[in-house]
Amino acid sequence: MTTVSTKPYLLRAIWEWCVDQGFTPYLATLVDGNTRVPPGYARDGQIVLNLAPDATSQLSMDNEYISFQARFGGVAHSLVIPVANVIAIYARENGQGMAFEPEAAGEADDAPATAVEDIGDAAAAATPADAESPDDEPPRRPRGGHLKVVK
Repeated sequence: MTTVSTKPYLLRAIWEWCVDQGFTPYLATLVDGNTRVPPGYARDGQIVLNLAPDATSQLSMDNEYISFQARFGGVAHSLVIPVANVIAIYARENGQGMAFEPEAAGEADDAPATAVEDIGDAAAAATPADAESPDDEPPRRPRGGHLKVVK
């Protein structure tokens, strides 16, 4: 019997918690050949995306992929993020969320997750995926050195 990773369930739970609390859920992910994001928005092979209901359309978070539509510079794009590529999901307003170890292609779906209390300056510095946001600044990725583990 194949065991499904807990990662997609945790992603959906943190997303729902953010929305229920009125926070903006941000998703940090690795960008590779299996990831579909608008060209020019990834930095250092990573991108931070706003997954708030008002920033996305047709959001689907299944066990293998996260897909949705979002506007970048006023142009609608379809995005597809493999769950294996997700490295963090957190609330922009307070940095609370969860970070994940990056998974190599073909790696088992039991990569350890780390609950985080604060993703430090990344939450304050990151902006929504929608390039028409008031800040109009490209998203920045969370840096592992600023993570605090919740015990």
